[in-house]
Amino acid sequence: MAGWHIGVIGGSGLYALDGLEEAQQVAVGSAFGEPSTPVTLGRIGHVRISFISRHGGGHRISPSHVNFRANIDALKRCGVTDLLAISAIGSLREELEPGSFVAPDQFIDRTTGRERSFFGEGVVAHVGLADPVCPRLSAFAADAAEAAGATVHRGGCYVAIEGPQFSTRAESHLYRAWGADVIGMTAMPEVRLAREAELPYALLGMVTDYDAWRESEAGVEASEILAVMRANADMACRALGELARALPEEREASPIDHALDAALVTPRSAWNAAGVSRLDSILGRVLRGEGSN
Repeated sequence: MAGWHIGVIGGSGLYALDGLEEAQQVAVGSAFGEPSTPVTLGRIGHVRISFISRHGGGHRISPSHVNFRANIDALKRCGVTDLLAISAIGSLREELEPGSFVAPDQFIDRTTGRERSFFGEGVVAHVGLADPVCPRLSAFAADAAEAAGATVHRGGCYVAIEGPQFSTRAESHLYRAWGADVIGMTAMPEVRLAREAELPYALLGMVTDYDAWRESEAGVEASEILAVMRANADMACRALGELARALPEEREASPIDHALDAALVTPRSAWNAAGVSRLDSILGRVLRGEGSN
C-alpha cells in the first residue's frame, strides 16, 4: 500500500486551488500535445494534490477543444493515484436544484469528434467501462462535499453533449426520457481516458441551472452559469480540504489500478515502437512488468 495522490481537474469557474501547501507550478510535457495548463503541485496534509484547470486560465479553451488526453497523461506522469473532476452541470430533474452537488455514477456519451482513446496506434486495448466511476473515491468526495456544507445527491446519469451550444428544449426532453439526470460537456471522453490510464475516477458536479426542459423558463445563459460557479468554487475548495482530511493515511489498491490487464489485445511482440513510446506513462506499470498484460 502507498499514500494518496489526487489529481484534480477543475471545470468552469475553478481555475486555481487555494490552500495548497508547498504549491508550485510545473509544465508537464505530453506526447499527446499541450495540457490545458501547467500542473499545480502541492499537498493538503498527508495527501498530495496535482491540479489542472480544464479550460485553461481565463477560460480560453472550449469543451470541444480541451486536450483531454494530454491533461490525463500529464497527471499520470505526475504520479497521481486517483482522479477527481469538478464540473459545472445542468439539472434534468426538479429535485436536483441549482447550487447543489451531484456525484454521478453513469454516463451517456453524445460527444463527437473528440479523441476518445490513448490506444490504437500500434497497441490496441478495450477497457471495461460498465461501471465508469470508482465507488470508493465517489463516496469519499460526496462525504467531503457534505462535510463542507453542500447539499449532495449521490448517483445519477450524466449525459455529455458536444456543445459549445446548450441544448434545445427538444433535446433536453429527450435526455430526460433516456433517464439522464444531469447534463454537461466535459465528462466524456475524460471518463474513458481515466480508465485507460488506470486511474480511479469520480466527478463532483455543481448544478448551475435546469437546462431547457422547463417550458415556463428562459433557456440557459452562460453568464448565469458562471455566476453560480463562482459562488460554488469556494465550496469546491473546502470540499477538497475535507476530502484530504478524511482519506486514510494508506491507500488500499483498487481493481482499476490494473484495468489494462484484461484489456490489451495486441500481443506484446507486435507492439509498434512509436506507439509504445507515446504510451510510456499510460503503459508504465505494464512496461515495468507489474502485473500481467
